[in-house]
Amino acid sequence: MYSKKKPICKLIAFFAASAVFLSGCSEKSDVLFTDYELDIPADTSTSSNADWYSQDYLAENVCVIPAGRQKKKDINLPADSALLINTKTDKMLYAHDIYKRLYPASITKIVTALVALKHGNPDDIVTISYNASHITEYGAKLCGFNEGDKIKLEKLLYALIVYSGNDAGIAIAEHISGSEEAFSELMNKEMAELGAAGSHFTNPHGLHDDNHYTTAYDLYLVFNKLVSDYPDFINFISRDSVNVKFRDAIGNKKELHFTSTVKYKINTETPPEGVTVTGGKTGTTMMAGSNLILYSTGPDGSSYISVVMHASDIYSLYSQMNYLLSME
Repeated sequence: MYSKKKPICKLIAFFAASAVFLSGCSEKSDVLFTDYELDIPADTSTSSNADWYSQDYLAENVCVIPAGRQKKKDINLPADSALLINTKTDKMLYAHDIYKRLYPASITKIVTALVALKHGNPDDIVTISYNASHITEYGAKLCGFNEGDKIKLEKLLYALIVYSGNDAGIAIAEHISGSEEAFSELMNKEMAELGAAGSHFTNPHGLHDDNHYTTAYDLYLVFNKLVSDYPDFINFISRDSVNVKFRDAIGNKKELHFTSTVKYKINTETPPEGVTVTGGKTGTTMMAGSNLILYSTGPDGSSYISVVMHASDIYSLYSQMNYLLSME
């Protein structure tokens, strides 16, 4: 399933070790850790080895968590991986198996959003292709766009993040890069630039592929970048629903209504007392289980990013997320 490590991982471990002193994330900042390694899959990097030697692997203002500083698994968090970080202080409150490579399902779409916001113009008009309008995989969530529909990129991003439309993901990818394959290469490049070295993406939506994977920590890096640098992304995840207006192939006005997939946003789940959920992104497939990443505010007024990956089902997912949020 996963690609082989490159020797360069030792160098990256050195950079990560140095970064921990700046991040304030380590519980014992006077201890230099050596048991934390990031590895770059051979098919993930689009740069030469020489490029990696001069690259800053992790952005500023992120929490760097040595493998040895992770928490003992909490019995109330049986999911394969879980993470909670205070983004105001860049402190880790809980982290377990956050470097374990897992299938992300539709949480993939936050990476798609990052690439689109960085490389696209929200006012661009996107034409829906045959490929985007003819997804046949069983269970794929679709907005229902038809071939020839014309819609603003910004509106597609709302459909992508709020409703998790897979057809929106393909349309965005084709508009930005010309094809899903080329867009996936750009996704992997952007992940590498963030220092998210445990990931490899093969599509913009998260429908299952054995070679499409990430880690809870890598998702945190992406999400942290989005909520820190892209105000539009906050608008996307904040919505409980959205009306998307566009024109069909012959110019007729159309409108679709989409509801958030995040249960906190539609009031079918309630966070712990004092916690306000701004929003997030869900992801569910048979192979990936149930997944959720959130941006929230705790009782202390600090902002938090929380991740639960590979919960057994949707009910367990929200039960575990609430337990995680109660640590804020």
